[in-house]
Amino acid sequence: MSMLTRWGRELDPDAVLTEYPRPQLVRDSYLNLNGRWDYAITGDDAEPAAYDGQIVVPFSPEAELSGVGRQLMPGQTLWYRRALVLPDGFGTGGRVLLHFGAVDQTCRVLLNGVEVGTHTGGYLPFSCDVTAALRDGENVLTVAVRDDTDTVPHARGKQKLERGGIWYTPQSGIWQTVWAERVPGVHVERLTLTPHLAESCVEVTVHAAEGEADVEILAAGSVVARATVPAGRPVRVPIPDVRPWSPEDPFLYDVTVELGADRVRSYVGMRSFGVGTDADGTPRLLLNGRPYFHAGVLDQGYWSDGMYTPPSDEAMIYDIVTMKRLGFTMLRKHIKIEPLRWYYHCDRLGMLVWQDMVNAGGRYHPLLVTAPAFVPFHLPDRWFGRPHRERFMAELRETVEHLRNVVSIAVWVPFNEGWGQFDAARVAGELAALDPTRTVDHASGWHDQGAGDLRSLHVYFRRFRAPRRRRDRRALVLSEYGGYGLRVDGHTFNDRNFGYRRYDTPERLGAAFARLHAEQIVPAIRRGLSATVYTQLSDVEDELNGLLTYDREVLKLPEDLVRAVNKRLTLGQNS
Repeated sequence: MSMLTRWGRELDPDAVLTEYPRPQLVRDSYLNLNGRWDYAITGDDAEPAAYDGQIVVPFSPEAELSGVGRQLMPGQTLWYRRALVLPDGFGTGGRVLLHFGAVDQTCRVLLNGVEVGTHTGGYLPFSCDVTAALRDGENVLTVAVRDDTDTVPHARGKQKLERGGIWYTPQSGIWQTVWAERVPGVHVERLTLTPHLAESCVEVTVHAAEGEADVEILAAGSVVARATVPAGRPVRVPIPDVRPWSPEDPFLYDVTVELGADRVRSYVGMRSFGVGTDADGTPRLLLNGRPYFHAGVLDQGYWSDGMYTPPSDEAMIYDIVTMKRLGFTMLRKHIKIEPLRWYYHCDRLGMLVWQDMVNAGGRYHPLLVTAPAFVPFHLPDRWFGRPHRERFMAELRETVEHLRNVVSIAVWVPFNEGWGQFDAARVAGELAALDPTRTVDHASGWHDQGAGDLRSLHVYFRRFRAPRRRRDRRALVLSEYGGYGLRVDGHTFNDRNFGYRRYDTPERLGAAFARLHAEQIVPAIRRGLSATVYTQLSDVEDELNGLLTYDREVLKLPEDLVRAVNKRLTLGQNS
């Protein structure tokens, strides 16, 4: 059935997600290539003589907003084609880069029949230097995509060809913004901004082939620090009278960088994350050196009309603002990497993020991934098997680099509920070495290997009691719980009703929600509970356990009830 959101109903296919897609590294040069492309689906790798119709990029063909409504199957090729004309004022000289926010799963990019790039991995961005293949006037841009979903051990998230329950309709192809920019020959390739709150400084690294960059840091429009930074060398820049970033005061410093003819803009927030003890000696999550309770909600990032792709910038903002208004201080981004604008909105609005790595591996054995939900047990690492470990580790490292400058990310989560888990303690150690400024939840749910910074539990089918942990100095977190379901007729994906507990009226759901927190969650805070992640932000397909319906039209619980519950969770720490 059609489930357009309010933003989907207002969508202009010729002006789709037009906002600058990379707020962490902004240039004036920008050509948005979203909108109508030709598409075709074939059974082989040969470009079709004729295309099947038009698709609205960056929505997957399976998504309603694409205008296609077709499923790409293993072994098929999804073809995209459009004209590319550089507009007047786009500049001359230097290099022209073509950027793809994300393409699921494997693709080839051609310009005027010349292959200019390839990429494998459906969740991370890539770029192609198309300068040599460009010609004056009209160019032809072609993209060929293959996506075998869960028949191969690549990263796939919650997608499954045989969808149902907690596994969702697979999507394919281009699902984040496509855009082009012109850069000088020597330009800022990446920018790393690492805040050191205790030392009142920002460590700046300008990644470029050569040269020195002039860096300015501004507070509310006024320059507060300047430095000259050699390419590739980290330089610590002191910040006077530092204003710390927090969900209550999400203050961001602007950053400008000039390297020869190149000029880019970015931002940084001065904050620190960690684990330490409170006045009673209990391990707690710390924000800016003080205990801070993370009252979180599980956020799958699925949309009823766009699937992986939010229908607009305003839609992304709505989710974040609504959860913040309900009193949540954190979103756990579950098994998905969002467009960079989503993280920017969390940064500027003040919402902590726990970032999951995207799971992969072979087919998951029920003993590993389902049974512990009903009968708690933990298997040693030798029980886990997983192909293509090198691919997972490469994408983990790329994910950290891709999101390193995001202010709001507090926790990395490499593994969830045994999905593709392997060498969890070693992976946690490498992740901590890659990024020592954040905490690590090495095994969210079960199969704890005693590593990372958090003792992380999922509890759905039994009462939650904080375990005794005399020797464990990690912070205790309830990283999934709740999942209480309510069907709202007229706002459901189908006639299925998946949830961990089901209720038939909003009143009964509200009473159960309040009772759960009063009887089980709030008492556990005194015994060391430092974070919670309620399941979940919205319904997703069969799952009817969201605070919001799948189309984001109905909030199932009264706002004042959820705010009151979250206030009890954060009372005494987040002030």
